[in-house]
Amino acid sequence: MSQPLVIQRVDRAIATITLDSRMNRNALSQALLNELEDHLTDTAANDAVRAVVLTHTGTTFCAGADLSEARNGSMTAGAERLLRLLRSIVVHPKPVIAHMNGHARAGGLGLLGACDIVIAGPRSTFAFSEARLGLAPAVISLTTLPRLTDRAAGRYYLTGETFDAHEAVRIGLVTEATADPDSALTTITDALRRCSPQGLAESKQLTTHMLRDTIDTQGQATAAHSARLFNSDEAREGMQAFMEKRRPRWST
Repeated sequence: MSQPLVIQRVDRAIATITLDSRMNRNALSQALLNELEDHLTDTAANDAVRAVVLTHTGTTFCAGADLSEARNGSMTAGAERLLRLLRSIVVHPKPVIAHMNGHARAGGLGLLGACDIVIAGPRSTFAFSEARLGLAPAVISLTTLPRLTDRAAGRYYLTGETFDAHEAVRIGLVTEATADPDSALTTITDALRRCSPQGLAESKQLTTHMLRDTIDTQGQATAAHSARLFNSDEAREGMQAFMEKRRPRWST
């Protein structure tokens, strides 16, 4: 059997779900999406779990879409799967805390936007890199636009620039930037252990209702938009250029 790409453990009422697909920088392959969704479903139904920590191995939290899959066929199913995954984090009945000390790109930022709390260490960097590939942050706009200031979204969606954890806090994507993300995580999880399951679930309903409404009303149209972009000539050239480590033909 192949090695799992996502690992789960439970300790003192906290479930830790770890992305462990280092060979492709924890990219959102169909296999990783399947495993991650299964673990989210399992922790949602587990009464022994008070909260979920989403973390990673290696130097990258999540590199976004698996371009080796995306450039070899229609992305309609992939966009819909990502939409379903983001919704499963948002509607999860327990708090989901992202704990990262590495890079997040494109779809990886969508995961962060869906989480309730995000803790980022000093090695963390971020980029909405889609426009540089002939794409747009379509599906992940559902979980990131509500977090970001308008000016920040305008800059980073359009330029694809890389920014650090302190900038991510300033613009609303990250909760805390810290030199010691493990200690910061312990502070948060200890606080959550003192809360009742009902208190956490009902409080999360209040903090996520706008995200849920946005996903439910705009999700299908946005996923279709994303699939159209992935299937465009410009995006195919952008993805091919990225894989070949060269500039796309339309870059000036």
